[in-house]
Amino acid sequence: MPAAVSFLLILSLVAGVVALMASVVTVQQGNVAVLTMFGKYSRILRPGLGFKIPFVEAVAQRISIQNRSADLSFQAITADQANVGFQAMLLYAVIDQEEQTIKNVAFKFIDYQSFMQALVRTVEGSVRSFVAKKRQAEILSLRREIIEEVKSQLDVSLETWGYHLIDLQMNDIRFDDVVMRSMAEVVASTNLRAAAENQGQALFITKTKQAEADAAAIRIGAEAERSASQLRGQGIALFREEVARGLSQAAKEIQLANLDSSFLLFSLWTEAVKHFGETGRGNVIFLDGSPDAMGRNLKELMAMGRVQALTDR
Repeated sequence: MPAAVSFLLILSLVAGVVALMASVVTVQQGNVAVLTMFGKYSRILRPGLGFKIPFVEAVAQRISIQNRSADLSFQAITADQANVGFQAMLLYAVIDQEEQTIKNVAFKFIDYQSFMQALVRTVEGSVRSFVAKKRQAEILSLRREIIEEVKSQLDVSLETWGYHLIDLQMNDIRFDDVVMRSMAEVVASTNLRAAAENQGQALFITKTKQAEADAAAIRIGAEAERSASQLRGQGIALFREEVARGLSQAAKEIQLANLDSSFLLFSLWTEAVKHFGETGRGNVIFLDGSPDAMGRNLKELMAMGRVQALTDR
Protein backbone atom coordinates (compact mmCIF):
# COMPACT_ATOMS: atom_id res chain seq x y z
CA MET A 1 0.00 0.00 0.00
CA PRO A 2 2.68 2.56 0.82
CA ALA A 3 4.48 1.58 -2.37
CA ALA A 4 1.33 2.21 -4.42
CA VAL A 5 0.87 5.59 -2.75
CA SER A 6 4.44 6.53 -3.40
CA PHE A 7 4.07 5.56 -7.06
CA LEU A 8 0.93 7.65 -7.36
CA LEU A 9 2.63 10.60 -5.73
CA ILE A 10 5.61 10.28 -8.04
CA LEU A 11 3.31 9.94 -11.03
CA SER A 12 1.31 12.98 -9.95
CA LEU A 13 4.50 14.95 -9.44
CA VAL A 14 5.81 14.03 -12.88
CA ALA A 15 2.45 14.87 -14.45
CA GLY A 16 2.43 18.21 -12.66
CA VAL A 17 5.93 19.03 -13.89
CA VAL A 18 5.01 18.02 -17.43
CA ALA A 19 1.80 20.07 -17.25
CA LEU A 20 3.71 23.08 -15.91
CA MET A 21 6.29 22.83 -18.66
CA ALA A 22 3.55 22.45 -21.26
CA SER A 23 1.77 25.53 -19.96
CA VAL A 24 4.77 27.85 -20.06
CA VAL A 25 5.15 29.90 -23.30
CA THR A 26 8.03 32.28 -23.95
CA VAL A 27 7.40 34.98 -26.59
CA GLN A 28 10.41 36.81 -27.98
CA GLN A 29 10.52 40.60 -28.27
CA GLY A 30 9.02 41.81 -31.56
CA ASN A 31 6.71 38.78 -31.79
CA VAL A 32 3.17 37.82 -30.79
CA ALA A 33 1.99 34.27 -30.14
CA VAL A 34 -1.46 33.21 -31.36
CA LEU A 35 -3.19 30.55 -29.21
CA THR A 36 -5.95 28.24 -30.39
CA MET A 37 -8.17 25.95 -28.41
CA PHE A 38 -9.09 22.77 -30.24
CA GLY A 39 -8.18 24.52 -33.51
CA LYS A 40 -10.21 27.65 -32.83
CA TYR A 41 -8.73 31.06 -32.07
CA SER A 42 -8.44 31.59 -28.33
CA ARG A 43 -6.21 34.57 -27.51
CA ILE A 44 -2.78 36.15 -28.07
CA LEU A 45 0.31 36.32 -25.89
CA ARG A 46 2.54 39.40 -25.77
CA PRO A 47 6.36 39.30 -25.57
CA GLY A 48 7.71 37.77 -22.37
CA LEU A 49 6.68 34.82 -20.23
CA GLY A 50 3.11 33.57 -20.74
CA PHE A 51 0.96 30.60 -19.86
CA LYS A 52 -1.53 28.48 -21.74
CA ILE A 53 -3.88 25.68 -20.73
CA PRO A 54 -1.84 22.49 -21.13
CA PHE A 55 -3.04 19.98 -23.70
CA VAL A 56 -6.01 22.27 -24.51
CA GLU A 57 -4.48 25.45 -25.91
CA ALA A 58 -1.76 25.35 -28.52
CA VAL A 59 0.51 27.98 -30.10
CA ALA A 60 -0.81 28.16 -33.65
CA GLN A 61 1.62 30.84 -34.93
CA ARG A 62 4.31 33.19 -33.81
CA ILE A 63 3.87 36.42 -35.75
CA SER A 64 6.67 38.94 -36.10
CA ILE A 65 5.58 42.56 -35.77
CA GLN A 66 8.94 43.86 -36.97
CA ASN A 67 9.58 45.41 -40.37
CA ARG A 68 10.05 42.97 -43.23
CA SER A 69 11.45 43.38 -46.71
CA ALA A 70 11.04 41.52 -49.96
CA ASP A 71 12.90 41.79 -53.27
CA LEU A 72 10.78 41.59 -56.42
CA SER A 73 11.82 41.03 -60.02
CA PHE A 74 9.27 41.03 -62.83
CA GLN A 75 8.55 42.17 -66.40
CA ALA A 76 6.02 44.56 -67.92
CA ILE A 77 5.10 45.67 -71.45
CA THR A 78 4.55 49.30 -72.46
CA ALA A 79 1.87 50.66 -74.77
CA ASP A 80 4.32 50.56 -77.70
CA GLN A 81 5.22 46.90 -76.98
CA ALA A 82 8.57 47.50 -75.27
CA ASN A 83 9.60 44.95 -72.64
CA VAL A 84 10.60 46.56 -69.32
CA GLY A 85 12.30 44.80 -66.41
CA PHE A 86 11.75 45.99 -62.83
CA GLN A 87 13.79 45.37 -59.69
CA ALA A 88 11.82 46.50 -56.63
CA MET A 89 12.11 46.34 -52.86
CA LEU A 90 9.09 46.17 -50.53
CA LEU A 91 9.22 47.24 -46.90
CA TYR A 92 6.14 46.31 -44.89
CA ALA A 93 5.04 45.37 -41.36
CA VAL A 94 2.02 44.37 -39.26
CA ILE A 95 -0.23 47.38 -38.75
CA ASP A 96 -0.39 47.10 -34.95
CA GLN A 97 -0.76 44.55 -32.13
CA GLU A 98 -4.52 44.79 -31.83
CA GLU A 99 -6.34 41.48 -31.57
CA GLN A 100 -8.27 41.84 -34.83
CA THR A 101 -5.13 42.78 -36.73
CA ILE A 102 -3.27 39.75 -35.37
CA LYS A 103 -6.21 37.50 -36.28
CA ASN A 104 -6.14 38.83 -39.88
CA VAL A 105 -2.42 38.19 -40.15
CA ALA A 106 -2.74 34.70 -38.69
CA PHE A 107 -5.79 33.39 -40.52
CA LYS A 108 -6.24 35.33 -43.81
CA PHE A 109 -3.78 33.03 -45.58
CA ILE A 110 -3.06 29.35 -45.13
CA ASP A 111 0.64 30.09 -44.65
CA TYR A 112 3.20 32.87 -45.06
CA GLN A 113 4.22 31.66 -48.53
CA SER A 114 0.68 32.19 -49.77
CA PHE A 115 0.68 35.70 -48.37
CA MET A 116 3.96 36.53 -50.13
CA GLN A 117 2.65 35.13 -53.39
CA ALA A 118 -0.45 37.33 -53.16
CA LEU A 119 1.68 40.36 -52.24
CA VAL A 120 4.07 39.90 -55.16
CA ARG A 121 1.27 39.30 -57.66
CA THR A 122 -0.56 42.42 -56.46
CA VAL A 123 2.53 44.58 -56.94
CA GLU A 124 3.24 43.11 -60.35
CA GLY A 125 -0.35 43.60 -61.47
CA SER A 126 -0.40 47.25 -60.37
CA VAL A 127 2.87 48.03 -62.14
CA ARG A 128 1.88 46.21 -65.33
CA SER A 129 -1.51 47.92 -65.54
CA PHE A 130 0.17 51.32 -65.13
CA VAL A 131 3.03 50.64 -67.57
CA ALA A 132 0.64 49.28 -70.20
CA LYS A 133 -0.78 52.81 -70.60
CA LYS A 134 2.59 54.50 -71.07
CA ARG A 135 5.17 54.59 -73.85
CA GLN A 136 8.75 53.45 -73.35
CA ALA A 137 10.11 57.01 -73.55
CA GLU A 138 7.99 57.98 -70.54
CA ILE A 139 8.78 55.10 -68.21
CA LEU A 140 12.16 56.26 -66.88
CA SER A 141 10.74 59.66 -65.91
CA LEU A 142 7.68 58.15 -64.18
CA ARG A 143 9.45 56.25 -61.40
CA ARG A 144 7.70 58.24 -58.66
CA GLU A 145 4.31 57.97 -60.38
CA ILE A 146 4.69 54.18 -60.63
CA ILE A 147 5.45 53.94 -56.90
CA GLU A 148 2.47 56.13 -55.98
CA GLU A 149 0.17 54.07 -58.21
CA VAL A 150 1.29 50.80 -56.60
CA LYS A 151 0.96 52.22 -53.08
CA SER A 152 -2.56 53.50 -53.71
CA GLN A 153 -3.71 50.05 -54.75
CA LEU A 154 -1.59 47.96 -52.40
CA ASP A 155 -2.41 49.80 -49.17
CA VAL A 156 -6.07 48.81 -49.37
CA SER A 157 -5.33 45.12 -49.87
CA LEU A 158 -2.59 45.01 -47.24
CA GLU A 159 -4.83 46.64 -44.65
CA THR A 160 -7.39 43.86 -45.00
CA TRP A 161 -4.58 41.34 -44.52
CA GLY A 162 -3.33 43.08 -41.36
CA TYR A 163 -0.24 44.71 -42.91
CA HIS A 164 0.69 48.17 -44.13
CA LEU A 165 3.24 49.25 -46.73
CA ILE A 166 6.10 51.28 -45.29
CA ASP A 167 8.10 51.86 -48.46
CA LEU A 168 8.38 50.74 -52.06
CA GLN A 169 11.54 51.38 -54.07
CA MET A 170 12.11 50.82 -57.77
CA ASN A 171 15.80 50.03 -57.67
CA ASP A 172 16.19 49.33 -61.37
CA ILE A 173 14.13 49.87 -64.51
CA ARG A 174 15.74 48.28 -67.54
CA PHE A 175 14.67 47.73 -71.13
CA ASP A 176 15.85 45.07 -73.54
CA ASP A 177 19.38 45.50 -74.92
CA VAL A 178 18.09 46.56 -78.34
CA VAL A 179 15.89 49.24 -76.80
CA MET A 180 18.69 50.41 -74.51
CA ARG A 181 21.06 50.77 -77.47
CA SER A 182 18.49 52.73 -79.46
CA MET A 183 17.79 54.99 -76.48
CA ALA A 184 21.51 55.57 -76.04
CA GLU A 185 21.80 56.51 -79.73
CA VAL A 186 18.89 58.93 -79.38
CA VAL A 187 20.51 60.55 -76.35
CA ALA A 188 23.87 60.75 -78.13
CA SER A 189 22.32 62.34 -81.23
CA THR A 190 20.41 64.81 -79.07
CA ASN A 191 23.61 65.76 -77.26
CA LEU A 192 25.46 66.18 -80.56
CA ARG A 193 22.69 68.38 -81.92
CA ALA A 194 22.70 70.49 -78.75
CA ALA A 195 26.50 70.78 -78.94
CA ALA A 196 26.30 71.84 -82.60
CA GLU A 197 23.64 74.44 -81.79
CA ASN A 198 25.74 75.79 -78.93
CA GLN A 199 28.82 75.90 -81.12
CA GLY A 200 26.89 77.72 -83.85
CA GLN A 201 25.56 80.25 -81.36
CA ALA A 202 29.05 80.77 -79.96
CA LEU A 203 30.44 81.30 -83.49
CA PHE A 204 27.61 83.70 -84.30
CA ILE A 205 28.27 85.69 -81.15
CA THR A 206 32.01 85.75 -81.90
CA LYS A 207 31.45 86.95 -85.48
CA THR A 208 28.92 89.54 -84.32
CA LYS A 209 31.26 90.91 -81.66
CA GLN A 210 34.16 90.94 -84.14
CA ALA A 211 32.03 92.83 -86.69
CA GLU A 212 30.97 95.30 -84.01
CA ALA A 213 34.61 95.76 -82.98
CA ASP A 214 35.69 96.29 -86.61
CA ALA A 215 32.90 98.79 -87.17
CA ALA A 216 33.83 100.63 -83.99
CA ALA A 217 37.49 100.70 -85.05
CA ILE A 218 36.59 102.05 -88.50
CA ARG A 219 34.32 104.66 -86.93
CA ILE A 220 37.01 105.72 -84.46
CA GLY A 221 39.62 105.82 -87.24
CA ALA A 222 37.35 107.93 -89.46
CA GLU A 223 36.64 110.34 -86.62
CA ALA A 224 40.36 110.56 -85.86
CA GLU A 225 41.15 111.17 -89.54
CA ARG A 226 38.48 113.83 -89.76
CA SER A 227 39.82 115.53 -86.65
CA ALA A 228 43.36 115.32 -88.01
CA SER A 229 42.31 116.75 -91.38
CA GLN A 230 40.45 119.52 -89.64
CA LEU A 231 43.46 120.33 -87.51
CA ARG A 232 45.77 120.22 -90.53
CA GLY A 233 43.45 122.59 -92.39
CA GLN A 234 43.33 124.92 -89.44
CA GLY A 235 47.11 124.77 -89.17
CA ILE A 236 47.55 125.59 -92.86
CA ALA A 237 45.04 128.43 -92.60
CA LEU A 238 46.83 129.86 -89.57
CA PHE A 239 50.17 129.49 -91.35
CA ARG A 240 48.91 131.37 -94.37
CA GLU A 241 47.33 134.02 -92.17
CA GLU A 242 50.61 134.55 -90.32
CA VAL A 243 52.56 134.65 -93.59
CA ALA A 244 50.16 137.20 -95.01
CA ARG A 245 50.32 139.27 -91.84
CA GLY A 246 54.14 139.14 -91.90
CA LEU A 247 54.30 140.14 -95.55
CA SER A 248 51.88 142.97 -94.95
CA GLN A 249 53.93 144.22 -92.03
CA ALA A 250 57.11 143.98 -94.05
CA ALA A 251 55.50 145.88 -96.92
CA LYS A 252 54.44 148.68 -94.59
CA GLU A 253 57.92 148.96 -93.13
CA ILE A 254 59.41 149.09 -96.65
CA GLN A 255 56.98 151.88 -97.57
CA LEU A 256 57.85 153.79 -94.43
CA ALA A 257 61.55 153.41 -95.29
CA ASN A 258 60.87 154.64 -98.89
CA LEU A 259 62.21 151.41 -100.33
CA ASP A 260 61.03 149.66 -103.48
CA SER A 261 58.61 146.82 -102.72
CA SER A 262 60.27 144.68 -105.34
CA PHE A 263 63.20 144.34 -102.95
CA LEU A 264 60.97 142.35 -100.62
CA LEU A 265 59.73 140.16 -103.40
CA PHE A 266 63.24 139.55 -104.61
CA SER A 267 64.31 138.60 -101.10
CA LEU A 268 61.43 136.11 -100.83
CA TRP A 269 62.35 134.66 -104.21
CA THR A 270 65.95 134.09 -103.24
CA GLU A 271 65.00 132.62 -99.87
CA ALA A 272 62.70 130.14 -101.64
CA VAL A 273 65.46 129.12 -104.02
CA LYS A 274 67.84 128.73 -101.07
CA HIS A 275 65.28 126.56 -99.23
CA PHE A 276 64.88 124.34 -102.29
CA GLY A 277 68.62 123.81 -102.43
CA GLU A 278 69.05 123.07 -98.73
CA THR A 279 66.11 120.74 -98.12
CA GLY A 280 65.88 119.01 -101.47
CA ARG A 281 66.53 115.22 -101.42
CA GLY A 282 67.58 114.55 -104.96
CA ASN A 283 64.39 115.97 -106.50
CA VAL A 284 64.75 118.04 -109.65
CA ILE A 285 63.01 121.42 -109.57
CA PHE A 286 62.97 123.48 -112.75
CA LEU A 287 62.95 127.26 -112.27
CA ASP A 288 62.84 129.69 -115.10
CA GLY A 289 65.71 132.08 -114.30
CA SER A 290 65.31 134.31 -117.38
CA PRO A 291 64.79 138.10 -116.88
CA ASP A 292 61.31 137.86 -118.35
CA ALA A 293 60.32 135.08 -116.01
CA MET A 294 61.85 136.93 -113.08
CA GLY A 295 59.89 140.05 -113.96
CA ARG A 296 56.65 138.15 -114.43
CA ASN A 297 57.05 136.42 -111.03
CA LEU A 298 57.80 139.73 -109.33
CA LYS A 299 54.69 141.30 -110.88
CA GLU A 300 52.54 138.45 -109.64
CA LEU A 301 53.97 138.69 -106.14
CA MET A 302 53.45 142.46 -106.13
CA ALA A 303 49.83 141.97 -107.20
CA MET A 304 49.32 139.52 -104.31
CA GLY A 305 50.80 142.09 -101.92
CA ARG A 306 48.42 144.80 -103.14
CA VAL A 307 45.42 142.49 -102.71
CA GLN A 308 46.50 141.64 -99.18
CA ALA A 309 46.97 145.35 -98.38
CA LEU A 310 43.48 146.16 -99.60
CA THR A 311 42.12 143.32 -97.52
CA ASP A 312 43.83 144.60 -94.39
CA ARG A 313 42.27 148.05 -94.93
